[in-house]
Amino acid sequence: MPEHEATNLECDPRFPGGPWTGFFLQYWLPGRHTTNVDLTFSLGNLNGDGQDFVGRYSIDGHYDVVSGQCEWTKRYHGRHSVDYRGVNDGHGIWGVWEIRQFGGLYVDRGGFHLWPEGTDVSRESAETEQAVLAAMRMEFGSPAYRVVRGLLVLSVAVAIAMLLWWGLSY
Repeated sequence: MPEHEATNLECDPRFPGGPWTGFFLQYWLPGRHTTNVDLTFSLGNLNGDGQDFVGRYSIDGHYDVVSGQCEWTKRYHGRHSVDYRGVNDGHGIWGVWEIRQFGGLYVDRGGFHLWPEGTDVSRESAETEQAVLAAMRMEFGSPAYRVVRGLLVLSVAVAIAMLLWWGLSY
């Protein structure tokens, strides 16, 4: 990579290293869920460590200064991982997170917005929240549909657990 390209990657004001704050939204658990993370951006790689109500986590991913697109995996220490895809439009990074469970039979997803600590993004943050909530309402549908879907996922999980248990018993 030519030296001037590396300099551009290092100096993009949309990607300052240091403490970032924000929130994620989850349909099944209403409200903003605060998250804080210390991020490092270097030559297209993004890394960090943070904490939210679920626990401590690390982040490993990449970003593109031309498009502003970012992708990373958040790994909760001793727990599950969450995949994030978003874009930095100059008002922080906003996008969608996704957790795949039971071999992909169940996918949970929601939205997020992160920004460098001390940045005023209140208007953009509220717009992000409203757009994500509208999309989540469309995806997850009516309360009756959510109950049926939840019961179906639970039934599949129980069936898999029973098959595993029976397989280990013989």
